[in-house]
Amino acid sequence: MADTILQMTGITKVFAGVQALKDVSLRLEKGEVHALIGENGAGKSTLMKILIGIHRPEKGEIIYNGRKIEFKDTAEALKNGISMIHQEISLVQQMDVAENIWLGREADFSKGGLIDKKLRYERTRELLLELGIEIDPAANVRELSIAQMQLVELARAISYRANIIIMDEPTSALTMREIELLYAIVRKLTAEGVTVVFISHKLDEIFAICQRVTVLRDGSYVDTLPVKGLTNQKLMNLVVGRELKDMFTKHKAEMKGEALRVEHLTGSGDFYDVNFSVRSGEILGIYGLMGAGRTEIMRSIFGIDRYTSGKVFVNGREVDIKSPVDAIKLGVGMLTEDRLRLGVIYALSVVANTTIASFKRVCNRLGMFNKKRELKVFGEESDTLSIKYSSPHDLIGQLSGGNQQKVMVGRWLLTNPKILILDEPTRGIDVGAKQEIYALIDKMASAGIAVILVSSELPEILAMSDRVLVIRNGKIVFECDGKEADQVTLVSNAFGIS
Repeated sequence: MADTILQMTGITKVFAGVQALKDVSLRLEKGEVHALIGENGAGKSTLMKILIGIHRPEKGEIIYNGRKIEFKDTAEALKNGISMIHQEISLVQQMDVAENIWLGREADFSKGGLIDKKLRYERTRELLLELGIEIDPAANVRELSIAQMQLVELARAISYRANIIIMDEPTSALTMREIELLYAIVRKLTAEGVTVVFISHKLDEIFAICQRVTVLRDGSYVDTLPVKGLTNQKLMNLVVGRELKDMFTKHKAEMKGEALRVEHLTGSGDFYDVNFSVRSGEILGIYGLMGAGRTEIMRSIFGIDRYTSGKVFVNGREVDIKSPVDAIKLGVGMLTEDRLRLGVIYALSVVANTTIASFKRVCNRLGMFNKKRELKVFGEESDTLSIKYSSPHDLIGQLSGGNQQKVMVGRWLLTNPKILILDEPTRGIDVGAKQEIYALIDKMASAGIAVILVSSELPEILAMSDRVLVIRNGKIVFECDGKEADQVTLVSNAFGIS
């Protein structure tokens, strides 16, 4: 008989008249890794936020360790042994690693009313060493990479020594090596009797690490099944409620003239002597490990950072892009990999986040802002991208991570770009939405946009690219035609294995 640690039954939740969850159930066993899967907006994160006290359900019951509970806030959930790693990084940028991990527990390190920083650093170092995470406890969080921040989030959740740890898209910014480290940590935790809820859109992760999987669709419970014996196809069909065929949409490219060229681009220790070009209508795939310099190259081209030497040409003319504003004027757009810090503006509404880079399109003939025109432009774009929202005036933070990503794509499409850089465009997006994004990328290329697709997802690089570049240690180390690319060759070059 399975040792049930948690049972959620009949959970129902409504936001502003929109039903987010309807009669959803979830049963967790002690010491298991339980996958929670569904499309964006299916209700996965909402269900977990109800569990830890962020939201209150309209109906339903939660039984934890044999007693009925309803936590009033996350602090109470933590005291009772339930912690959660959220999809969006929530670390305090101005603090160091140790301060972030023990935030709210300063009393544990206090002597005579003063915090013993040395003791806190020692305890942090012990925790990170135990987990195999190589990060300096005294490092300022703002100086860490996204992957390192995600590992700090993981360490913080584990530091509470919880009975249940919820991991919401924990590998979205991690390299292969770091993912393997995460798997090792999860296996260690479950061996000690900890239950892990693993929310992921990556089906290979579910098959690699999970024992059972619960599927949600449109806020409703679909099924709970053992992972053993499941196939990718069956699981995808359960998630989307229909048979998924031809995940990748890719038509034969009709490439025209050169849209962008960089020559001998070098940037302050991040990349060296980079040379490449992309033509109108071409999808140029850029592959490499996290930290290889892919993102840094793209940021310098778009004007977020300054390169130290080299040249950039747009439509055959040398240009000096000093800022993203310059890039946008030249017809260059960029979907950044870091949605939290460099994409979404959480103080603004869904509609404002979508239209903010294309002000002229929402103005009248006199150049004055027109709210009615903005809503019309937004409505058309949101329909095209199938963005799910309650009201266009809601703050964007009320949307799921995947729908926030769609808003970011829509933002750049509204600028009518000639060159569009997509850095990890499907990170945190479910299989159904991925299919829509791939079709959209293909449509952009067919319309003559030069697309630079930066991705850690080998299947999408192999399926969508007309040409592929591999970057390692800040340099382009390999280039091939998309039809000739294969997984072994790309991975070998990314790792520097002959």
